[in-house]
Amino acid sequence: MKKTLTSLFRHPLDYLLLLVPLTVIAWLMSWGDLWVFSLAALGIIPLARYIGVATEALAVHTGPRLGGFLNATLGNAAELIITIAAIREGLLELVKASITGSILGNLLMVMGLSMVLGGLRNGIQRFDPRAAANNAVLLALSTIALIIPSLLSKSIGPETSIQVEVLSLGVAGVMIVLYGLGVLFSFSTPASTHSGPAPTQTPEEQAVLAEHAHQAWSVRQSLIVLAVVTAGVAFLSELLVGSVEPVVHSLGVSEFFLGVILIPIVGNIAEHLVAVTVAMANKMDLSVEISLASSLQVALFVAPVLVFISLILGNPLTLIFNSFELLALIAGVMIAALVSMDGESNWLEGAELLAVYVILAFAFYMLPV
Repeated sequence: MKKTLTSLFRHPLDYLLLLVPLTVIAWLMSWGDLWVFSLAALGIIPLARYIGVATEALAVHTGPRLGGFLNATLGNAAELIITIAAIREGLLELVKASITGSILGNLLMVMGLSMVLGGLRNGIQRFDPRAAANNAVLLALSTIALIIPSLLSKSIGPETSIQVEVLSLGVAGVMIVLYGLGVLFSFSTPASTHSGPAPTQTPEEQAVLAEHAHQAWSVRQSLIVLAVVTAGVAFLSELLVGSVEPVVHSLGVSEFFLGVILIPIVGNIAEHLVAVTVAMANKMDLSVEISLASSLQVALFVAPVLVFISLILGNPLTLIFNSFELLALIAGVMIAALVSMDGESNWLEGAELLAVYVILAFAFYMLPV
């Protein structure tokens, strides 16, 4: 445990851990919803990072195949916890917006920023076009699966009808099966040629993601860290979600904007930084893989799992997205596929991805509260 503690504060995001107790103080002393919301959002960021770090440390001990499975199931744990808290509060539109925002954030913001900074430092960068193309096909299929219930629901019945719920459950079940097949395929395929939502990482890639200092953690230390930070994320998520509606009214922004932009960034910023960092280190294969695989993880695993979890929590979530979300998903997947299909990237292509993300974010911000 001593090694675990001494490895804290070696990353700039680790200093945000100081905001975790400050969030509790703000909540207990009633500083106001805006303070609680802001501090909780910032406090979740380093905890989400340590979920990933602990998972990678476990992967070092378990081997690449089981490590790949851990990454496949825990890669979006922080965001999953936040959205479960939102479902409990009945904020279903916030949950759908966060699903859309996660996919768009990885495809447009993260990949775009990676290509801009990586291109400015290294010039034209190359990556495996076959893996990128296969992931793009899977992403297109998952987007179609999200679109179909939205387009057909009006012909079937009201969104709250049992028929629409059954359709969402059926689609969610198929998506989880497809995700499982992708994980199985990645386990049986060499790392150099794999594709799918849960790539099996090479020891070099694991070293990058685990950041060396944390590979010394034992299995026991990793599990303790994972349990503690998961509990911390769950607690802060309750505070964050509980203050959403007052913050929406006080700031004059829509709940939809918070879900599309803020929630995905809070839950995934550590992984985003890894993708950008490895791109600057001229490891564009890994950077593109992180961006695409994270999007696939949300579309094929997080979204359908939330549909089933919502039934248990008594607030059924259907895969019925509004026209803004559908248009944004289609545009995001198309532009990301076009940019990555040739296996080369430069800073201009990255700027184009970022431009689409900024335009969509501005449009979402202008939506009425």
